[in-house]
Amino acid sequence: MLEDGMTHAIDSSQLTLISERRAVVGVIGLGYVGLPLAAAAAAVGFKTVGFDIDSEKPSRLNAGESYIDAVSSEQLKRLVNAGSFSATTDFSRLAEADVIIICVPTPLTRHREPDLSYIQRTGKVIAETLRPGQIIVLESTTWPGTTREFLKPILEETGLVCGTDFFLGFSPEREDPGNAQFGTVSIPKIVSGDGVLASELVAAFYSAVVEQVVPVSSPDVAEAVKITENIFRSVNIALVNELKLIYDAMGIDVWEVIEAAKTKPFGYMPFYPGPGLGGHCIPIDPFYLTWKAREFDAPTRFIELAGEINTGMPKYVVSRLAEALDSHGGTPLGQARVLIVGLAYKKNVSDVRESPSFKLVELMRRRGADVSFHDPHVEEVPSIREHPEMAGERSVSLTPETVAEYDAVLISTDHDDIDYGMVSANARLIVDTRNVFARRSLTPRILVKA
Repeated sequence: MLEDGMTHAIDSSQLTLISERRAVVGVIGLGYVGLPLAAAAAAVGFKTVGFDIDSEKPSRLNAGESYIDAVSSEQLKRLVNAGSFSATTDFSRLAEADVIIICVPTPLTRHREPDLSYIQRTGKVIAETLRPGQIIVLESTTWPGTTREFLKPILEETGLVCGTDFFLGFSPEREDPGNAQFGTVSIPKIVSGDGVLASELVAAFYSAVVEQVVPVSSPDVAEAVKITENIFRSVNIALVNELKLIYDAMGIDVWEVIEAAKTKPFGYMPFYPGPGLGGHCIPIDPFYLTWKAREFDAPTRFIELAGEINTGMPKYVVSRLAEALDSHGGTPLGQARVLIVGLAYKKNVSDVRESPSFKLVELMRRRGADVSFHDPHVEEVPSIREHPEMAGERSVSLTPETVAEYDAVLISTDHDDIDYGMVSANARLIVDTRNVFARRSLTPRILVKA
């Protein structure tokens, strides 16, 4: 612990290091959040070291090879060659860092409860080399209170005191893979710190990296901001998914309804139905709040209902596929060959985390179907905790001959670089969960919206 009167000296010293770009930045977790942030910090002049437990990642990055769409290999090579960025599995080098950013996963357990094991392990690793003056910022999405109630005590087990010896903050990631309009630097950054000095330091660092920072009063508020953003999307997507079920039963095209409704210039924001939720945020984050809310005996029925509707969509899609095969005199689902187009969770990206396509494949195979996939962004299925049985499966080529071999083609992800005209002309039956063919004014032989 520092002597009285030393805190201001550390504060001033750290602010100077940041303002002069002499601070060393350590980013833990080099995935879809950590790597773009590390590249952004390095690009503005900070010496940046990336840390990851996967030895393959540092090897590829140090060779100038990027595996994340948001960071090109050309950009990465420039940063590596300039000495601005390097990656390592040696976590003892965290001692070099003046600013440490934590970008590790926060999944759910099998019982849909928060799994903070990655944050816990990371906190303990940081504690091994924690020194006075370091700034630690958590970016992983989690329940309000995690930074103060969970991470802070781990770091203070060293005997160093938060707000006096080291400074702690939370700044939620807002990455949107595949978004060409907004990226790490241009997305406004929510920033917070545990105490006045920490808040000032965290804001100073991010102000040097991104175009706009939005300070809030505490890490709890910043954590709640991120949860709120994702719950907002989850609930509204659930609403249109439920409307899709209702309007389908009435013979009304929900996509036409949405297109007409969004012409209203006020009081309405369009959300679109789909085969289920994907990505690391929307399917998971709302359950972090429902878990925390139990501590306060606060009901979360609305959030939980939205989760039930969204997680139930793959079953609905498969049932529509089965009905379509039966009603059009084709092979029953249990004997059918099905090609699912799109394995990534959203269009034009390679990110397969929590993709509903995996659930669709599982449900169809459980009923006996022979299922293959095509995805121009996913050549081979990576190792996935929830679906290890699919690891190593490869995308089939999309040719007229290939398409014609299948009893049905199911559009799960509407990537732009798919020849939908060719698919329309050659598929026996198409089940479209994304309204792709109507948007392109294509008329397949048999088209079923689901």
